[in-house]
Amino acid sequence: MRDRLNVSLPVAMISQIGDLAARRKVTRSAVVEAAVASLLSPDGAEKSEAALTRRLDRLTRQMQRQERDLMISLETHALFIRFWLGQMPPLPAEAQAAANALGQERFARFL
Repeated sequence: MRDRLNVSLPVAMISQIGDLAARRKVTRSAVVEAAVASLLSPDGAEKSEAALTRRLDRLTRQMQRQERDLMISLETHALFIRFWLGQMPPLPAEAQAAANALGQERFARFL
């Protein structure tokens, strides 16, 4: 059963409704009915909120994994540096300039 309802809308909005109805090949009443049904449906907001919550939870888990992986990488790098520095003998003062120049050259090649 259907009942008639007269509504006053701005001319621009009526034009937009007409354009949308023409594109979708439905009546203007069907467009307005779908819009009102969407507005009155309590499930729409709840579904949207649930989807947003699921996405935020997934993003949170991804960030936690990335943080864990970064911490593992940093710890591994720190252990390597500690081992490297423990194995390197100290250089005498006269050899430090040559070692510094060699280090600069290797770094330039690395870049």
